[in-house]
Amino acid sequence: MSKHSSGPSSDALKKLVSQSLQSQTQREAGYREKSLKLYPWVCGRCAREFNRGNLSELTVHHRDHNHDNNAPDGSNWELLCLYCHDNEHSRYVDTAEHSKTVAGGDGREAATSQPFANLKDLLLSKS
Repeated sequence: MSKHSSGPSSDALKKLVSQSLQSQTQREAGYREKSLKLYPWVCGRCAREFNRGNLSELTVHHRDHNHDNNAPDGSNWELLCLYCHDNEHSRYVDTAEHSKTVAGGDGREAATSQPFANLKDLLLSKS
C-alpha cells in the first residue's frame, strides 16, 4: 500500500491544476480583451503609450485586487505597464504589512505615547 493512497492521485491533481490554469487563462483573456477595447493603450500611472508591437507589456490591474471582480463596464480595471503594475502590487503588500505592524496586528501593542499632549499648556505657561 502506498503512503499517498489516502489523497488524490497524482494524475487527478495534475488534471485539476491544468483545468484551473486553463480557466484562469480564459478568464484573463476575456477581461484583457474587453479592457483593451474600453481604454486607450496608455499606462494609467506613467502615461507610456503602447502599440501592437509592445502591447504585451501593458497589463490589466484590478483596482480592488480581486481578479474575479470583472464588472462589464471595466470600473475595476486600469491599464498599467509592467513596471507600474509591479510597483502597485509591491505598494499594496507593503501597506498591508505595515498596517499589521502599526495596528498591533503582529501581537505587539500599538504605541500609546503622546509626547506632545501638553505642549499647548507648556507654551502658554511660558508667555
